[in-house]
Amino acid sequence: MITLHYLENSRAQRILWLLEELGLQYEIKHYHRDSKTMLAPAELKKIHPLGKSPVITDGDLCVAESAAIVEYLINTYGEGNLVPPRNTKEYLKYRERMHYAEGSIMPFMLLSLIFNKIKEAPMFFLAKIVARKIADKTFSSFITPNVKTHLEFLEQELQESKWFAGNELTGADFMMSFSIEAAAARTNMSEKYPNLNKFLETIHAMPSYQTALKKGLPYQLGK
Repeated sequence: MITLHYLENSRAQRILWLLEELGLQYEIKHYHRDSKTMLAPAELKKIHPLGKSPVITDGDLCVAESAAIVEYLINTYGEGNLVPPRNTKEYLKYRERMHYAEGSIMPFMLLSLIFNKIKEAPMFFLAKIVARKIADKTFSSFITPNVKTHLEFLEQELQESKWFAGNELTGADFMMSFSIEAAAARTNMSEKYPNLNKFLETIHAMPSYQTALKKGLPYQLGK
């Protein structure tokens, strides 16, 4: 039996969505973040040494990292669904996006989160002024231009195809969902990136996505 070790407000949501889309039997174990640090609880280290989520167990197997989990579930239980045929340009795009989601765009989403927290952190008045100036400079010179470049690139991709690896839903879309939802929390998607906004509206309306929301814990990255 597959068990998803699910941490609130985390990448585990896209794995839960995938499990629902594949129609698999699974169990879900919920974990709550520390209210002060927002870190995962120590008990997750009993499942995997890094103590992170998502992670799944399937019999004696323990699989961590979103892309590895997505590929494992699709390759093991997908029966040919959610993956393009091999030796096609769609398959190459699928593999590329599976890595791109965490390797290219998410680092800038995380930097945005971190530097926003620096600006909001309690500190002495003068220190706060300096911290905000450093954060604002980092945003204007590095984070914001890079986020804009990535979102414009992805917006153009969805001008040419319905999904991120062609015209069929694939594991790449599950991987990309978290990145786009993180961006939507900081950007007016409907005004600036209509294709990306349509992608979010489409997946959010899917029955499997809606069921995953009901079964998971709070997930508010896109709000």
